[in-house]
Parts: sequence; structure tokens; C-alpha cells
Amino acid sequence: MTTSTKVRSGVLGLMAFGLLATTALTANFMVTPSQPVRAETNQQVAPQAGFADLAARVMPAVVSVEVNFANVADNSDDGDDGDQEQGQGQGQGMPNLPPDSPFRDFFNQFPQFRDQLPQTPRQPRGGIAQGSGFVISPDGYAVTNNHVVGKADKVSVTFSDGKQYDAKVIGTDPKTDVALIKIEGGKNFSYVKFSDKEPRVGDWVMAVGNPFGLGGTVTSGIISARGRDIGSGPYDDFLQIDASINKGNSGGPTFNLDGDVVGINTAIYSPSGGSVGIGFAIPASTAKEVITSLKDNGAVTRGWLGVQIQPVTDEIAEGLNLKDKKGALVADVTDKSPALAAGIKTGDTIIKVGNDEVSDARDLAKKVARYAPGKSVDVTLIRGGKTMTLPVALGKMPGDDQMANAKPASPEHSSFAELGVRLAPAEDGAGVKVT
Repeated sequence: MTTSTKVRSGVLGLMAFGLLATTALTANFMVTPSQPVRAETNQQVAPQAGFADLAARVMPAVVSVEVNFANVADNSDDGDDGDQEQGQGQGQGMPNLPPDSPFRDFFNQFPQFRDQLPQTPRQPRGGIAQGSGFVISPDGYAVTNNHVVGKADKVSVTFSDGKQYDAKVIGTDPKTDVALIKIEGGKNFSYVKFSDKEPRVGDWVMAVGNPFGLGGTVTSGIISARGRDIGSGPYDDFLQIDASINKGNSGGPTFNLDGDVVGINTAIYSPSGGSVGIGFAIPASTAKEVITSLKDNGAVTRGWLGVQIQPVTDEIAEGLNLKDKKGALVADVTDKSPALAAGIKTGDTIIKVGNDEVSDARDLAKKVARYAPGKSVDVTLIRGGKTMTLPVALGKMPGDDQMANAKPASPEHSSFAELGVRLAPAEDGAGVKVT
């Protein structure tokens, strides 16, 4: 993943070349019905009439999330001087100061001296961050972002009427940046539900959040695009929206005109730190699957095939006699993996998992991950110009450390040599993905 595509972490201030997480607050009106707030009316709100009625219906279910950290590294000395040349200021007569010298703070103000100072261990300190969330059940389950609560020592939520409750983290999923929390000490909370309809490009949406800590804020716009990969994780499939979201909106909901949640506001593209009309939300279809697993198991378990894959380029499609660029090319097969046991080889092009067609390498990773470990699934592939289907008993997705140390299978399971094809990095920089 390149620096220009890393995305984390809103109010905590981590930023990478214009992509920002939108860690935030949200304040809203607390009510107590035990039905989804959208149930008060089934009619869509016409944008020409404004969004006031829709906002009044859904804002009671949106909360501000405050997290406390017992220990946060003090980054106050980091500065914004990453492009300073190494060694600048050498030979200007700065004294060799001991670690406990009172003059260290003075010289540390100047970038040309900062790198010359002897480094001392940074002292941990407490920290606070804020983010948004929304309640999805009357008993107080609420959704937010992993980067809001994932490392928190204490979590609390506040409704717009000022009522505040402690909350505990039920589970988080860093790979999709989704988290589930449970509000404690209350009952019969107002709540909203995820949309069952796939949003379309051009659909009206309304975002609710607390940008820059200004309190409950409503903005509106449209779905600008779907399926955006911003490089934040292996299952990126973001909605792009032009409703204004900023630092402070992370974990907050984006609603359709029915009052259902179509996305979880997560990141923005910004060269300045503020909204420029390019925001990214985790789609409801992704969030629902993750939330169900977090609620049932406290974690997400994903199916694992055990292959390294890369996109099918025009050149590869021609070299392998493929009709088009659809599918995912197997660049390697992991030793002792379900793929190896099933007979999948390097050079195979996977075009279908179960009954679902595979459009590209990223799509394969997402489709395999949706299956539970141990599930048997038919994998359709093209080998040597022939289409075949192999049953595969999927394994459990290993941890990142295990994946990094995974060994490729022996050469006899490779078909590249016999086909005369040589792999090279893809021009679009997608590289090789693991699934």
C-alpha cells in the first residue's frame, strides 16, 4: 500500500496525502420508540421539500462517541517537517545537550536542529478522541468505525438531548474499519436500520455527523460513485458521496430518502483537511455482514482460499488466450492451502466462485471472504484455454503474520513455465493480492 492511499485516523490527526479518516462527534435528539425511526413514515422525503423531516426522524438514533486512551505516544515534537533535508544545520555550533537539559525544548523548536538532538523515550500520556455512531437496535447496539474505538480504553456515547451512557466494544474489524459497540445502562433506544436496497449513482443521500466538534450537523448530496478502492484495506468497496463530511464524522451514518443507512462515513479526500465534496462511506451491504459476525462471535472469520492473485491485463489475457480481462490470475499457490489441496495451479484464471462471477482480483478476495471457513464451494477457472470447476473446502483466513510468512507451493503446481508467461507488476499498481 502506498503512502498516498493510507487512510487513518480523523481527530487523532493521522493523514496521508489528502486521504483523511473522519473521526468525529455527533449530537442528536434522543427519543424512546422501540421501532426503527423510519417506521414513522414509509414515504420518501422529496429533496425539493428539503431534508428537515428526514433529519428529525433519524437524528435521535445518531450518537457522539467519545473514547479515552490511557496511554498515547506524545507526537507533539513530530512537527510537519518531513521534507527537511537530512543533516541540515550540521556544523552550526549547536552544543551537545544531555537528555535532561532544559535547553532541549528551545532547540527543538527549530527543524534544522531537531534531528541533531539526542532522542529520549517518549512519555505516554492519556488521550481523548471523538467519533460518530448510530444505534441499530432498541437494546443499544451501535455501529461506528474501528479507527474510532479500536484501541480505546473507555468508550461513552452522548445523545443530542445530553444523555450520556458508557459503552463497551463488542468487536472490531480492522480490514473493513467497522466496529460494534453496546450502550450500557439504558433501554428502548431509538434506532435506525441498514438499507436492503443497493444505492445507485445519483441517488440522494443525507449524512449526519459532528464535523470539527461543532455538534450534530446534517449535510446532503448524492452518491457520486460506487466500488471505490482507496487502499485502506483488502475489501475496499466504498461509496463515494458529495455530501459534506469532515474530521469528526467517522462512524456516522449516510441515509437514503427512506431514512435507512446506506453507508458508514469513514474517510475523505482532501488536499487541505476540509471537505471538497469527495467522501467515502462503507456500504450497508458490507457493514451488515460484518456487524452480524461481530455480534455473534465478537470477531469476523473469513474463508481462505490460499492463493496470491493479480489483475488480468490485456497482455496476460492475450498470452493465456482469454476472451477478456475478467477474472483473477493466480500468481502463486500457498503451501498447505485449500487451493493446493483442490488442485488450483499458478497460471489459472479464476472466473467464478460458487454462482458468482469474478470481475477482477479484488472481487475474488471479497467473494471468498464472504464464505465461512469449512464451507465447500465450487471454483470455476480457465486453464490452458479450457474451463473447469474444482470443489474447494475453504480454510480460515490466517492472521497477517501468518500470511506474511506463507510459503509458495512446489514448482510442479505452477503452469506459467509451460505456458511461457512471465508475471510483472501491474501497470495500475494493484500488485499481488492474497486471498
